[in-house]
Amino acid sequence: MAKQELTQEFSTTTVDKTTAFVEKNKQILIGIIAAIVIIVGGLYAYHVLVAEPNEEKASYLLSKGQDYFALGNYDIALNGDKTDFNGFVNIAKKYSSTKAGNLANLYAGLCYAQKGDTKTAIKFLEEFKGQGDQMISPAAVAALGNCYAKAGDIDKAVSLLKEAAEKADNNTLSPLFLIQAGELLESQNKVDEALKLYQTAKDKYPVNAEAQQIDKYIQRATK
Repeated sequence: MAKQELTQEFSTTTVDKTTAFVEKNKQILIGIIAAIVIIVGGLYAYHVLVAEPNEEKASYLLSKGQDYFALGNYDIALNGDKTDFNGFVNIAKKYSSTKAGNLANLYAGLCYAQKGDTKTAIKFLEEFKGQGDQMISPAAVAALGNCYAKAGDIDKAVSLLKEAAEKADNNTLSPLFLIQAGELLESQNKVDEALKLYQTAKDKYPVNAEAQQIDKYIQRATK
């Protein structure tokens, strides 16, 4: 997340502020997606080897889609390559009862988010069912929060980012999500609420690089 003052942004309209926030945090979302690709790739190597036939087939297809996703070929990742890979959308529908089918919803949502189709991204991200882990599931919730921010539903976005930080409860992701939520609250002039989140990031996750520089957010919110 860039470390620039947002005073000018806070003086514009709510829509302008939200747009600026989403653009400003685009690199964080991309980083989260990259982390998901790496983590999920490792998880599904296991499923390809030991899963039941239906799960195995879905996992194989998912792994092919992950390659397109990692390269930024979102249209092919979504709709298939006209060979044996038929796209995340199809995998999510055809193998909905499998873990790979569930993850296909997440990947489809992230693809649509990167393409700028926020409404469809929200639809697929909401279909994804978290597995109780501290990386993939919280990142998915945060991605959904970013989509709601872009759609202009700031309250929903803040709620989801706070939920993501709580689910993750780790030094890697939680401070980032708390700071994102805090900046959205500042865009609504809810400075006291934002300050609480900044302080939580500083106190609870002090070893995170972002949290170590949290004082500038706290100072801004206390002006």
